[in-house]
Amino acid sequence: MFVRRPPRLGPAAAVLFLLTCACGGVMPADQPPPEDLPPSLAEPDRPRIVSLGDSLTAGLGLLEVDSYPALLQARLDEAGYDADVVNSGVSGDTTAGALGRLDWALEGDVRILVVALGGNDALRGLSTDQMRRNLARIIETAQARGIAVLLAGMEAPPNLGESYAAKFREVYMQLAQEYSVPLIPFLLAGVAGHPDLNQADGIHPTAEGAKIVGETVWQALHPMVDSFVAQ
Repeated sequence: MFVRRPPRLGPAAAVLFLLTCACGGVMPADQPPPEDLPPSLAEPDRPRIVSLGDSLTAGLGLLEVDSYPALLQARLDEAGYDADVVNSGVSGDTTAGALGRLDWALEGDVRILVVALGGNDALRGLSTDQMRRNLARIIETAQARGIAVLLAGMEAPPNLGESYAAKFREVYMQLAQEYSVPLIPFLLAGVAGHPDLNQADGIHPTAEGAKIVGETVWQALHPMVDSFVAQ
């Protein structure tokens, strides 16, 4: 279970979205983790919450401290949870790419996996059936290891047509129901389509936009963390 320590003070339509994530270079799936990780991320004995995603998770165009996984870490620290949020976001990653590096991402004492993928699949017009299979395997792998999963949905760009967009959206809803995992309907809710909350590319959130994304994820994540504390 997560261990609670004395709280400490600290900082705490769219869908054009999408985005998402094709901007930025892609890290090879088999690339080993860097040796200069912050001390908190290098402690294998601490419980971990892994954010598996693409450039939206990696925080493309932002300072590391402004990425939404870093903001989640700040919320955990403020609340006194002795746990690490690991940013496993890779710019340009598809669901297939993330599946290929999943074993590395799940190293250590991982308790919760936040899955925020699919934007690049949509951007490239990839099959929603294949996307569903990839996400299903990610969820199944995590659950088989006793890891709780939080699934974050995306939206397909409108130029792909309403039929594709509907099928794309249904993937997340069906997976959440089939595997009984909590779902964030749209990771960029309240941010996508708002120029003042996005960088010049109109795709990736600014620091202010990332705060909204972080809060969206935190609202869904917090009860899951509390459930571990209660065990």
